[in-house]
Order: sequence, then structure tokens, then C-alpha cells
Amino acid sequence: MERRALLKGVGALAATVAAPAIVRAQTAPTLVGAVQFGDAHPFTQGLLKFEERVKALYNKPVNFTLHKDSSLGLEKQYFEYMAQGKNVDYAIVSPAHMSTFSKAAPFIDAPFVFRDFAHMEAVVNKGLLNPIADEIEKKAGVRLIGFGGGGVRNLFANKALKNVAEIKSLKVRVQGAPIWSRSFAAIGMSPTVIAYNEIYNAIQNNVISAAENEAAGIEQMKFFEVAPNVLMTQHAVSVRPICFSMKTMASLPKDLQDAVIQAGKEAADYERKVESGGDSEILARLEAAGRLKRIPFEDRPTMQKLAEPIMQAYAKEIDASGIQTAIAGV
Repeated sequence: MERRALLKGVGALAATVAAPAIVRAQTAPTLVGAVQFGDAHPFTQGLLKFEERVKALYNKPVNFTLHKDSSLGLEKQYFEYMAQGKNVDYAIVSPAHMSTFSKAAPFIDAPFVFRDFAHMEAVVNKGLLNPIADEIEKKAGVRLIGFGGGGVRNLFANKALKNVAEIKSLKVRVQGAPIWSRSFAAIGMSPTVIAYNEIYNAIQNNVISAAENEAAGIEQMKFFEVAPNVLMTQHAVSVRPICFSMKTMASLPKDLQDAVIQAGKEAADYERKVESGGDSEILARLEAAGRLKRIPFEDRPTMQKLAEPIMQAYAKEIDASGIQTAIAGV
């Protein structure tokens, strides 16, 4: 009798000890995202669509925490966090911030790679960016699960400038990837790398006179307050991959991994439509409100011609000449 009671007590103790492990095993996964912008920005809308689609495809409990308005830093930090497998599991990141891990990454977002949004969309749908995505996954441990973007990038400046002669020696902020500094210098400008969240103050304090961005960023960051002249250079179409940490991916059940991968593609397709569709509408609305002025730019072909040798040399340097030729042939 005493032995049965003892065994019963041991069994109860074992069950008590095991219970927390069972509870942990049954706890729904939590995925943490980050974005530099608020709810109105296409990037945020794309990541919210990603959350929605993962939940629908997985059809089991999964939690999401999306940190907005740069509360976890900037995109460069997000990518480093994902590579390390800590703090951030998913985010939208400019390819310029991936150059530490992959020289080829910034090429997919470089000036004059795409003729227009339709060209960019065709390139994405044909899978021509996949070799670069594969390299980034291999070297950085971050998977590009979808290609968002589609915003047309223009210069914005504190002066109204309309041709290549007038932008000569223009002090302009560029993204950190070397191709941006090289190509803008070849065009005749004076490029400098400044953190995204410092652009406003840098223009306000005359450290620089201009920067470049798509319409959604100009509106969200209120750049028009210090540089109300949007020079319609249309020098690039943005590519903004939805990224996911491979360290996090490896920790997830297979069906959730599959949901993440499928949702990434669907959310990126959605984000491209939102961003490209709202591009000219944003500029028109801000111009009508007297907040900025669109300046027709006469010399886009000249800009492209001046940058072309730099682009050719860069593609060769990063072993992307084949991809460059394939993109140009679409």
C-alpha cells in the first residue's frame, strides 16, 4: 500500500515537472517584424498582408509583433538582426543594406537597371532576380521571400533644377552601396552617404542640398518641408525584398515554413501594386496642396548614358553581367 502511494506520488511529481515543457511545446510561435514607417506606408501594408496570409495559410495559432516607425532602428540593423537570428524575424530591407554580405545585392535596386515599373514587374515574375536572392541566402542566412517595391525614385532638392548641367556638383545623399555613389558621381553630382533618418536635418542644415526617394518615402518623412522640388529624373524603380531570417525559419514547423514562403510572395505582389499604384497620386496630391513642386527633368537619357559605363563595370565586378544582360533583354 505504501509502495503504491509512493509510486503514485512520484508519478504526480513527474507530471508536474513535465507540464511546463508540454505548455511550451504547445505555445504558438511568435514572429517579430520591423519597419521604418507607419501604417500608411506601402511597406507596412505589405508586412501586414504578410501576417494576414501566413495566418490564413498556416491555419494554426501563430502570433505576430510588428515594430513600426523605426522603433527597432533602421533597415540596415534589421538585416543584421535577421542574419544573426535575433530581435527581428522578418522585415522589408533595401538591397543597398545587404552589400556587406553580398556585393551583388545592390545591383537589383541600382540606377537605370529598369526602364519602368512594368519592366521591373516582368523581371520579378520571370525569376531573374533569384540568383542574387540565392547568394544572399547562402552568405547572409536571410531569405528573400518576395520582391516588393515598384516605386519610381526621383531626386528631391532645395532648388528647382531641370537638367544635367544644373545638377553638376549637387550635394546629394545616396544609399550606402558603392554603385550609388559611383553612378551619381559619373553623372556629375557630389554624392555622400547619410543615414536615412538624418536626411531631413542634413538638408535643413545645408550639409546636403538633395536626396532621392520614391513618393511614399518623401511623404512619410516629410522631406518636402526642406526640399520641396521633386526633380522628375525617374532614375530608378525600387526593389524592396521581404526578408526572413533563416535561423528563425529552421526553428519553425515545416507547415509554417511553407506558409511563410508562400505568404512572402503573395504579400510582395500586393505591396508592389500598392506602392506603384500610389506613386504619382501621392506627388499629385502633395503638389495640389502646395507642399511640393514637380520639376520636369530634361536629361534623363543623358544621365543614363553617363552612368552606363559604371553600371557595366560594376556588373562585371560582382559577376552579374549575365543577370544584367537578361534584365535588359526583357
